[in-house]
Amino acid sequence: MGGNDYDVVKLHGHWASPFSTRVLWALNLKKVPYEFIAEDLPNKSELLLQYNPVHKKIPVLVHGGKPICESMVIIEYIEETWPQSPSLLPKDPYERAIIRFWVHFVELKGPSIWMVFRTFGEEQEKAKKESVEMLRRIEEFCVEKINNNTNNKFFGGEEIGILDIALGGMIVEWQPTTKAMTTPPPTRLRVFDGASYTTGFWVDEASCFVFEVGARCSRHRI
Repeated sequence: MGGNDYDVVKLHGHWASPFSTRVLWALNLKKVPYEFIAEDLPNKSELLLQYNPVHKKIPVLVHGGKPICESMVIIEYIEETWPQSPSLLPKDPYERAIIRFWVHFVELKGPSIWMVFRTFGEEQEKAKKESVEMLRRIEEFCVEKINNNTNNKFFGGEEIGILDIALGGMIVEWQPTTKAMTTPPPTRLRVFDGASYTTGFWVDEASCFVFEVGARCSRHRI
């Protein structure tokens, strides 16, 4: 990094945080050297509280001593600061706007996936319906791209991009659990009740990508 303080990159995060995972993926895709600082969430460091005094949450990227907060804001900063391949956003302004729309959609609806496993009864049923609806909407987007002859491995094309990272940070952690639910025992929860989505192909592609780069072996690296 040339010894210049401006080049020093640090990431305050946690191994179990899908939001931290998003940023780790982006940094590693761009081959940006960084230091990962694991936060003890019940006892957050003074530095973290200083860097993110508004929300007091991870992840926080510190570049040259300057903090950037919120995972998707950080990823856009990474894309603009290190524009080398792979590009995380389409070059076409319209395509870029569409991808940003779906990233925002995932930010709004994605947490319902976690609520399926953290709630019971009516609240859980509501979370299941919201999760299915979210994936159905994303599938419609995928089908539209296929009908427009853009049947690529990932949402942004042949290379993983910002929408894959946004959704993948949530789904890749959750996917092995749903695979284990193919024939669930009474204590397990089936999310989709046999529903099949073409997004399953995307999940497999993203999972293969994650396995190839070793994120499953070390949560601090992708």
